[in-house]
Parts: sequence; C-alpha cells; structure tokens
Amino acid sequence: MHTAVIGLGLIGGSLLRALAAAGHDVVGFDADPATREQARAAGFQVADSVPQAVGDSAVTALAVPLPVLPHVVADLDGYDGLVTDVTSVKGPVRDLMKGRRFVGGHPMAGRETSGFAASEAGLFDGCAWVLCLEPHGTDLADWLVLAGLFTAMGARVVPVTAAEHDTAVARISHVPHLFAAVLAEQLLDNPLAGSLAAGSFRDGTRVAATRPELTAAMCGGNAGAVRRELHRLIGALEELKKDLELPDPIAALTHDLRLGWKARRAWPPAPGEPEPVEADVQALLALGRSGGWVTSVNGAELVALRPETDRKSS
Repeated sequence: MHTAVIGLGLIGGSLLRALAAAGHDVVGFDADPATREQARAAGFQVADSVPQAVGDSAVTALAVPLPVLPHVVADLDGYDGLVTDVTSVKGPVRDLMKGRRFVGGHPMAGRETSGFAASEAGLFDGCAWVLCLEPHGTDLADWLVLAGLFTAMGARVVPVTAAEHDTAVARISHVPHLFAAVLAEQLLDNPLAGSLAAGSFRDGTRVAATRPELTAAMCGGNAGAVRRELHRLIGALEELKKDLELPDPIAALTHDLRLGWKARRAWPPAPGEPEPVEADVQALLALGRSGGWVTSVNGAELVALRPETDRKSS
C-alpha cells in the first residue's frame, strides 16, 4: 500500500520504519530539514513538502503535535485519500477533520525520549492502538483498512469513540504526566532528597522527562477531561490525607490503599481466548468498552481478544 507519514519524531519515525519493514511503499516528511536528512540517511524516501509526500498515497498518517495540525491539514487541500493521526487527544482532531476521510488514531507506545533518532520499527509491537469509531461519523470500510494495517504490525487495535478515548487517557496518561512533573520538582534545591531517591521515585517520575512542550500540548488539548480527572485524583489524595489525621493512621491507610493494591496486581489482565467479532460499529464499540481489542483483520472477518476477567463476568 502506498502510504505517507507527516512528522518524523518518535512516533512518526517509528511508523515510517514499521510500514517500510512491512513492505509498504512509504514516503515521509518533516518540517525540520535536519530530521529529513536523518531519515534519508537511514535509507527512507523523504519528500520536501506535505503535498509532495502525500501525492497519490492511499493512506496518510499525521504524526505532528496538536498545535501544528491545522497548518498541516491546510496542506492537504485536494487530497482525497484516507487520513489518520497519532495525536494523544482525539476530540479536537475529529472536529478539525470534519468533511475529510478520517479515522482518528492513537498508538499507546510513547516514551520519554523523542525525535527520529529514538524511533524504531518494533515500537508498536503489542501496543494498544486506538482507532476511533464514531457511530455517525466514521466510515467502517476506512476503519477496517487501518485496523488491518496496524494489526499486521503487531498492534492491538482498540475501537472507541473520541470522547471515550479522551476521558480514559486523561486518567491513565495525561494526569500521570502532571503528577510526575510535580513529584520531580521535589528534587529542586533538595540535594538530600536527590541522593535518597530510588526505585519508587524513578518509576513515579519517568514521564517527567518528556519535553514540557509535548506534555503541555497533550494536557492542554484535553483540558476538560484532564481537569475532571485531576479533580478526582486530588480528592482521592485528600482522603488519604484525612487518614493520616486519624488516631490509627496505619489501619486507615491500609484499608484505603487496598483497592489500588488489588487493581495494580490485576493489571495487565490476561487475555481470554480468540473470538470472532462482527464488522459492525456497535459490536466493535462494545468490544472496546469491555477492554477488548482486535488482533487481526481479513476483509470483514475480525478476530478479537477480551480480558479474561470480562469473559468470566459475561
């Protein structure tokens, strides 16, 4: 398949590599001349503009930060191929792309490093790749094309609406980025804390090493959901603070920490047995809402997995 990737940072560069490794004819573009040269030196086809890159491609993936997207979309005027993206916020992109052949996407495969030099073809192997499916806005045939493309790379395709995605990632990605940044700030002007910090601090602050511009664009672009989830988290921390004021704080904390202990020990859930799923919008959305994902696409024949816990309860 003739494809194009616009933006060759960590995700876009990895997608360029993965598509090429899978045998697709892929052309890349990045606004940064140095990045374009890096990609060319690595042996990839790289265009000098967005229109030149997309050309007559069947699929174009936009891998640029949310604030840059409107400028890139303007360069797609006249392009009638299928467009997807990898942005970590889906609602604003869905609204921006109205009137185009578009399926919103988000591979959950980021890391704290960035740039083409950090990219790798195997980045998406086993990762959850959200493909948005709007009941009255997504062409199912287009969705199936992309689901087939990404499952062939080893990704687990998760069908959800843009709104469902934005709420979920605010909870498990965006708010944790903010929390990690606040935790990391505790090292400032505190050399003793820096010398004592070990595993729990390292694990809790890993994503604080993400470039601030990327975290700000991610959280600011999803401000409504992030605000709600941040409020919920602060409320939970306030409850723990109250535990510390009780006559027996150890007993109170043990009780309130048990839910988190159980949840973390059960994650990630073991998948159940492969099962067919109908190529139908509502059936696919029900799969995604249950925590399930599509593993392979052969025309209209789809194979899915669900968490074993969900299968037992259904």
